[in-house]
Amino acid sequence: MCMWTLAIRSLVFPSATSTSYVEMIPQKPLSLKAFTLCMRVATELSGEREIILFAYRTQDFDELNVWRELDGRLSFYLSGDPVFFQVPGLGALQTRLCFTWDSSSGAAALFIDGRKSLIKIYRKGHTIRAGGRVLLGQDPDNYLGGFDAKQSFVGEISEVNLWDYVLSDTAVQDMMAVKITGGNVLDWETVELILNGAVVQINVNL
Repeated sequence: MCMWTLAIRSLVFPSATSTSYVEMIPQKPLSLKAFTLCMRVATELSGEREIILFAYRTQDFDELNVWRELDGRLSFYLSGDPVFFQVPGLGALQTRLCFTWDSSSGAAALFIDGRKSLIKIYRKGHTIRAGGRVLLGQDPDNYLGGFDAKQSFVGEISEVNLWDYVLSDTAVQDMMAVKITGGNVLDWETVELILNGAVVQINVNL
């Protein structure tokens, strides 16, 4: 009997370096007044140092950077001071994360495996600017460089999707039962990935 399986690509970052990263090519400019950013993450760097999970930088600013902080908190930065979420730490078991933010209200929240954090008010009225580059694995201190191995990501990342609006709580929670796909800015199934350094792309059967 033939069994149908679905495979999805996943990125493995084997070790801390200042040269390994992946550039994602967006389907549309990242001029955003709201967003939902989702990803599946696993890392064994537990409490050892800060880790960059996602970076979008223009020439002069870190427009949207997502971090696991040294103390285990998760955070994202929009061209300035961050918003922090005190949540269970990431580990070797794969975890699905979704970050949401809406400029009109400033409402920011985090979902971990479908469970929603409290809402915080952050950067009301702000706009994320277009013209930058999206990277996984490194924190660029300039447009595409200034990498620090001590901030690099080590572990596995997949299913990185970005929408230019806030998905409903129900939509995020429903997606936790299946693979998260379909971002209208970054769609993991179709987005072009440019691998650099020691990053390995594998196909995982779901």
